[in-house]
Amino acid sequence: MIVTLSAVALFGVLTAVLVRSRSVGPLAAITVFLFGFFTADTGAATAIRTTLRALITAVSTIA
Repeated sequence: MIVTLSAVALFGVLTAVLVRSRSVGPLAAITVFLFGFFTADTGAATAIRTTLRALITAVSTIA
């Protein structure tokens, strides 16, 4: 759960920076947010979480 909260904070800050720098418009940011929100509600959420945990484990063993 700690990793999930950290990822949410990271992507939230990244989105805010991109919107403020006008690299991404508000409509694109909302679209990406809604895509992630609805993806989390599908069966793909488990596969995505498993993949992210594997990547985090792989990176932590390298470092």
